[in-house]
Amino acid sequence: MSASTESHFSISIPDSQLELLQRKLSLVVFPDELEDAGTAYGAPLSDIKRLVSYWQNGYDWPTHEAALNAELPQFTRDIPVDGFGSLNIHYVHKRSAVEHAIPLLFVHGWPGCFFEVRKILPLLVDAPQECPSFHVVALSLPGFGFSTAPTKKGFALNQYAEVAHKLMLALGYDQYAPPSHKRPLLLISHLLSYLPFLGYTEREKAGLARSLDFLMTGSGYFAIQSTRPQTLSYGITDSPVGLLAWIYEKLAASVEDGKPFTDDEILTWISIYYFSRAGPAASFRIYYEVTKLEGLGALATQESTTIPLGHSYFPNEAISLPRSWYKVPNLIFESEQPSGGHFAAIEEPEALVADLRAMFGKAGPAFGVIEGKSGFT
Repeated sequence: MSASTESHFSISIPDSQLELLQRKLSLVVFPDELEDAGTAYGAPLSDIKRLVSYWQNGYDWPTHEAALNAELPQFTRDIPVDGFGSLNIHYVHKRSAVEHAIPLLFVHGWPGCFFEVRKILPLLVDAPQECPSFHVVALSLPGFGFSTAPTKKGFALNQYAEVAHKLMLALGYDQYAPPSHKRPLLLISHLLSYLPFLGYTEREKAGLARSLDFLMTGSGYFAIQSTRPQTLSYGITDSPVGLLAWIYEKLAASVEDGKPFTDDEILTWISIYYFSRAGPAASFRIYYEVTKLEGLGALATQESTTIPLGHSYFPNEAISLPRSWYKVPNLIFESEQPSGGHFAAIEEPEALVADLRAMFGKAGPAFGVIEGKSGFT
């Protein structure tokens, strides 16, 4: 593998783009809304009006841009992808002062971004002496944030994994701890009728009910992004308010029973998508490519591997299935958290970090799993 040397990167959105954003926001035409609609029909009009008003009259992107640049050491590097040429990949990389820290790769999905690592980064890199420390890498996936996007069809899961792995190798990490991702099973509704007869806990039953509700009422984005992403792209690319509503609905759903995101967090998140190098719609195509090339089964199965695996379960996750459904021979760590959802690194950073420390700590099942990288001095 050949990868270029890295370049330091700072976010720097030109004034012309900020001015264009403000002009577009000033021309917004809001839709109507039915009485007592709540969230049943999608993003509530009152929420979007509040956020748009703040985006126009209070939110200051340059301040948040400066904070991101100060807190997150960012870089770019060209990564060659078999059959797709080279992509310029943006990533956060911060090494711990602990010589034998554990390399950790943080990977977001849609509608996530590298911003999610912000709260957990200092906790992982500068851990107390009794806890393992980590070298942390958080990339912007191709087509997300400040990474370039593929220009050819067929860029699916294998290619995203190739980019991430080659990036870690280029940084000198031939072994590292990647995040565990629970792929949702897409056909579970028929099982709910058996709930009274199965030995599931009350939390697991609630998780199944939540999963069914998500599939029935919250997965419309998946249907359009996996079938006609280009059609959706025109409105989302041209309208910052459309982009805000499209992503805000998912952020709000994750925290409906927990700690809400601040308006500043939401608008920073949306701004990263709006100002992304490839445009906000490039991120949609991952759904199309995966489902068309690999089928829905790619989202419902887990690759067989002997690599030690850990799961943290957060109750507001969109798809939350019984623990027995996740059992595999290499599952060595499980933890149930009392609150939090799909964006746990932002919602419950201390809890997520505590689980990583428990899994990789001296008394944890993954202690010493990466040769020469125990996490301790």
